[in-house]
Amino acid sequence: MSKQLFKHAGILVRFQLRQDRLRIVIWIIALVLITCSTASAFSNLYKTTEERQAIAQTMLNPAMTAMVGPSEGLDNYTNGAMMAHQMLLFTAIAVAIMSILLVAKHTRTEEEDGQMEMVRALPVGRLSNLSATVLVVIGTNILLVFIMAFAMYVLKLDSIDLQGSLLYGAALGGTGIFFAAITAIFAQLSENSRGTIGLSFAVLVLAYLIRAIGDVGSGTLSWFSPLGMIIKTETYVYNYWSPILLLLGLAFLLMILAFYLNSIRDLDAGFLPAKPGKIHASNLLQSPIGLALRIQRTGLIAWAIGMFILGASYGSVLGDLESFYKDIDIMDALIKPMEGFSLTEQFIPVLMMIMAMFSTIPAIMTIFKLKSEEKKNHTEHLLSRAVSRTKVMGSYFVVSMVISLGMLLLAIIGLWSAGLAVMADAISISTILESALVYLPAMWMMIGLAVLLVGLFPQFTGFTWAYFVYSFIVVYLGGLLQLPDWVSKLTPFGHIPRIPVEEMNVMTLSMLIVIAMVLTIVGFVSYNRRDILG
Repeated sequence: MSKQLFKHAGILVRFQLRQDRLRIVIWIIALVLITCSTASAFSNLYKTTEERQAIAQTMLNPAMTAMVGPSEGLDNYTNGAMMAHQMLLFTAIAVAIMSILLVAKHTRTEEEDGQMEMVRALPVGRLSNLSATVLVVIGTNILLVFIMAFAMYVLKLDSIDLQGSLLYGAALGGTGIFFAAITAIFAQLSENSRGTIGLSFAVLVLAYLIRAIGDVGSGTLSWFSPLGMIIKTETYVYNYWSPILLLLGLAFLLMILAFYLNSIRDLDAGFLPAKPGKIHASNLLQSPIGLALRIQRTGLIAWAIGMFILGASYGSVLGDLESFYKDIDIMDALIKPMEGFSLTEQFIPVLMMIMAMFSTIPAIMTIFKLKSEEKKNHTEHLLSRAVSRTKVMGSYFVVSMVISLGMLLLAIIGLWSAGLAVMADAISISTILESALVYLPAMWMMIGLAVLLVGLFPQFTGFTWAYFVYSFIVVYLGGLLQLPDWVSKLTPFGHIPRIPVEEMNVMTLSMLIVIAMVLTIVGFVSYNRRDILG
């Protein structure tokens, strides 16, 4: 009987691998390339022990500890200790996101789209699909472990040895497997993919906050967070494997629970009952723009809270910025010194760029939600009424534009309010607003690109995310990686003036707005002419 529950799981494994082969390869290559390039850049920038110890002193700030975690290697800040301290946590978060999306796609999303009903109609076991999904994601994370470890080791950088590299990769893989188990559970609890992904991301955010609180305190609380556990490995310093074993043990128990819940759950059902809707829809919900807002409400609320917290976390660092960085020449790689401006004023454009790019993500996701609804045949039902295609796409476009501004403003408010609490001479809100809002044309151009691809080439919308990741790397890490200036000019964010240390360039911003308008118009026209996906 137990064998029948997993019947033909191997066939489903091959089927899922065929579906995701390109997606998995891109994830692994991107994670490995970014990690290795950053490790090489750190090695080139901090060549002496004195330079590394100087940057280590900046990490003693409680705000920095909350952001990247503590390190026992601060007394001897080698290349390996610095790499693990500053990059392990954020790379692990990226791996967790990869696992969450892969598991959600092959469980609740396929079930919601009706694909699972067709699979279950075939001679496959009740647990075959979940077991295939778990095997694929675990295999992906194990592959990442060894590729990452080998890539780090062959760099032949000082203090980055084979044992530490294997532990570095294992910390990433363990995090991915743990959040794969978490997502597998929520796929049984929630009735839709939005709930599954939303709850999984909520656990990820909660894990980060618990770790941050624990790291600033005694450190005990960090053991209750999977992200806190991987920090406890102290990779490239003492190389403790026990936290990874503990993390994998917890993941194994969670997976057993997920399989049990899946075995007693009806197809298309969830253990968390959906909230009953109103008998009569509101006037707003009866409009396309109200519908676009309603189906993304949970995600937008989560993003709004996250953007405010992001701004506040950066604002909390501003109080000690001058004292910590004034004597460190290495910061010239990230912040080009400008006479007549304080270090805080020069740091503001960097923060604004980061927050603007993060604010662009939910705006792009809103546009792509139209494609998602179209694939589920929901848009076809809407267009069968007296609603034009222009009005449907226009509703998502308007929501996206409002989100781009709203998310950025929330981050600004968080930054300014936190900075006001920690700075003796706080930067004026007008200066922060000006340095942030100047990024709107670049954000609008990214939205325009998303509209263009949805309207003209919906099968290539993934290019937008690839271009966005490229933009983040070359603009944020361009100085650190010593990239030429023309590389950053290939992205709209590379053309934005660094206010308040640079003058406003009205012509450049106007050109970005014009390009955004052209992309949007072509996208609208193409959407009205092409066939609806089905």
